[in-house]
Amino acid sequence: MNGENRYPSKDTRRIAILGTTGSGKTTLALQLSKMLGIPAVELDAIRHGPNWTETPDDEFRRRIAGSLRGDHWIVDGNYTVARDIIWPRATTLIWLDYSFPLVFWRLFRRTMIRGIMRTRLWNDNTEDLWRHFLTKDSLFLWAIQTHWKRRKSLADTLTSEDYRQIEVLRFKSVKETRRWLESISAEM
Repeated sequence: MNGENRYPSKDTRRIAILGTTGSGKTTLALQLSKMLGIPAVELDAIRHGPNWTETPDDEFRRRIAGSLRGDHWIVDGNYTVARDIIWPRATTLIWLDYSFPLVFWRLFRRTMIRGIMRTRLWNDNTEDLWRHFLTKDSLFLWAIQTHWKRRKSLADTLTSEDYRQIEVLRFKSVKETRRWLESISAEM
């Protein structure tokens, strides 16, 4: 991968943050947004309408394109349906490639806190703990079924000729990510 684990990225104008469910994409995007003064775009907020309805692909893509018109942005999310809109414009891709136990623990903790506290998410949605524990729509089941598949898919895609020109920072641990954030902060 071009640029793997070189810190800091010298070009933080347009950053796309990738990773499996629960890896911390949004948390990192918000940290970077605050640190760099660049707006953050959360793809889940665009994708999930009221009552968890899914925004149709064409509308989803249109909204993303509108959100990324500027010269500076940070976007977090893993939607292949929008990859062709985001990746060619990104100056840096950050891949949070953390271990499954860490990601699953983070996902579990986040979901439990949101569910118990009835935290309002995008479009007034809340986590339904019943759904996550006892239905086929469980986010935990989704994580188990997709973690390794998405990890392999991202590795294959990011090493393909189509994306060799994009700088990729692949962080395999929270410590690596923290070090990179500290290096960005030190440059400011």
